[in-house]
Amino acid sequence: MQHLWEVDHPYYMNEGNYYQAGCHTAFPNLDAFLSEWDEADIDYNWLIRWDWIEGPGDSDWVRPAGRPDTYLDGVLLVQFIGQRKANLWSCEVQVCRFDEPRVRDFLGKYARYMAQMWAPFDLARPTTGDTDDRT
Repeated sequence: MQHLWEVDHPYYMNEGNYYQAGCHTAFPNLDAFLSEWDEADIDYNWLIRWDWIEGPGDSDWVRPAGRPDTYLDGVLLVQFIGQRKANLWSCEVQVCRFDEPRVRDFLGKYARYMAQMWAPFDLARPTTGDTDDRT
């Protein structure tokens, strides 16, 4: 299984909201983020994109050989749409590799929701290089 920090999504999405200031929140760690967002209503707060960006791995972020998963040298960026009010906002969360199982649990419910929103399309990645979007 591919680690979340190994995924390189196409293109990018800017933080916040182009039309309104104050729509980007930074969290110091995953616990702080989940305390606010783990029970959020996914209909009202549709997570449309995530990116796990690893730190540069320079001398400021050296991981000890015994615990390479503990340093908060990654950033999880998540982008939301408030469907009911057509609002756009984002969150930035300091993470470490040790957080990956909990991040997967959080993102998983939104992935299932995304699949519902795009039914009847098959969202599985094509295995043959076929880019035909028809189901």
